[in-house]
Amino acid sequence: MKFFIDTANLVQIREAQDLGVLDGVTTNPSLMAKEGITGHDNIINHYKAICDIVEGDVSAEVIAIDYATIIKEGEILAALNPKIVVKVPMIKEGIRAIKYFSSKGIKTNCTLVFSAGQALLAAKAGATYVSPFIGRLDDISTDGLGLISDIRLIYDNYGFQTQILAASVRHPMHIIDCAKLGADVMTGPLSAILALLKHPLTDSGLQQFLADHAKAAGQ
Repeated sequence: MKFFIDTANLVQIREAQDLGVLDGVTTNPSLMAKEGITGHDNIINHYKAICDIVEGDVSAEVIAIDYATIIKEGEILAALNPKIVVKVPMIKEGIRAIKYFSSKGIKTNCTLVFSAGQALLAAKAGATYVSPFIGRLDDISTDGLGLISDIRLIYDNYGFQTQILAASVRHPMHIIDCAKLGADVMTGPLSAILALLKHPLTDSGLQQFLADHAKAAGQ
């Protein structure tokens, strides 16, 4: 399972990279705005900065919703760095654009996916990644993890190579459950990744080991 971090915060991206388990980054306009990154040139430069930090794929989202402009924006983003994955919304024009990008060898991430049917269309169009938003489904009392399971079954049935990127991950159990269901990738906050480190028995066991070592050393 690949671990992506869902942020535009360079400090958090560096921390995740230094941990040694980071495989990529996902971003969106909301995350950019949260970091105070506004204006076309600043956003472009920020994507370049992210690519300089990480070794894996970096999802960069188009703003347009019409076909021609999605293509224009996507080609500009893809030209920034080979690590860039063009993030395209799950709309009719987005599916058309994903098919075009796929034919040109440009990696894509179909975002805002909330149903198995949408995921099927994205795979048919040749998307590199499909991003079902499990946390947002949970927010409306819908089974987000059930969607991951359905997509996994459909993709395995037909041998689709599109990777399931579990998005809107909120906490460590989301990560564990997605791993059990066979999601190819998860993207979430740094806090969810770091929470996987924690267990009270690890903490108490380490304290005991250190105390026993101190006794044996006559300290």
